[in-house]
Amino acid sequence: MLCFLRGMAFVPFLLVTWSSAAFIISYVVAVLSGHVNPFLPYISDTGTTPPESGIFGFMINFSAFLGAATMYTRYKIVEKQNQTSYFSTPVFNLVSLVLGLVGCIGMGIVANFQELAVPVVHDGGALLAFVCGVVYTLLQSIISYKSCPQWNSLSTCHVRLAISAISCAAVVPMIACASLISITKLEWNPKEKDYIYHVVSAICEWTVAFGFIFYFLTFIHDFQAGFPLMGVRWLLGARGLQPVQWKEGTSPEFAQEPVMEQAQRITMMASIY
Repeated sequence: MLCFLRGMAFVPFLLVTWSSAAFIISYVVAVLSGHVNPFLPYISDTGTTPPESGIFGFMINFSAFLGAATMYTRYKIVEKQNQTSYFSTPVFNLVSLVLGLVGCIGMGIVANFQELAVPVVHDGGALLAFVCGVVYTLLQSIISYKSCPQWNSLSTCHVRLAISAISCAAVVPMIACASLISITKLEWNPKEKDYIYHVVSAICEWTVAFGFIFYFLTFIHDFQAGFPLMGVRWLLGARGLQPVQWKEGTSPEFAQEPVMEQAQRITMMASIY
């Protein structure tokens, strides 16, 4: 358990556990209160009626904050990695951050505007959260491949791409089927004409939501390794030194070392001065 607390790894770990708890607790309370059908409600359905609406709003708001903190930390880690060993244009990383933060704003809108009270605003926030979130994961997957093998293992890149592809494939029918539903309601009858659209859309929504959770879970190792590198660069700067920045296309022996070994070696070198 303590390994998750190393460096900044507690940030994505807390995001994953808190967001999972938010979905599960809201769902359980809504079902036990008889406010939603246990079979495939929308995520927002489980946070529409008191008391679960208060739980949902509070927990999703904090999830949005944790998501923004995770994305910004990831941005800084990639920025430092790219300065140490160039592998991608910085604009790519910045665009990814902006889209991620817009998605977090969408989460905040979803948390504070219930679907039955202000459906247009709520749906707009959900659209921002899901679309920007999916694009964020795709961009981060590309960045991961570009920084492989020095900063990411190939297996991690494959896992991230797989989650991104599944989320991307699910978000399209989710939006399409949701747009075909003629009325917003909490309880559905299988005999209703829009029921099939509701089921498909709800399945895709839960798939994308937990796809985000599993995707951020893959950041934990990066955050464990990235924090020492950021600290080492600060240490060198405080001593008036400049870390070596490798140009694209070069592969010195140092650049092939695992990041933790690099951090330890530079720390020892910096301590001499």
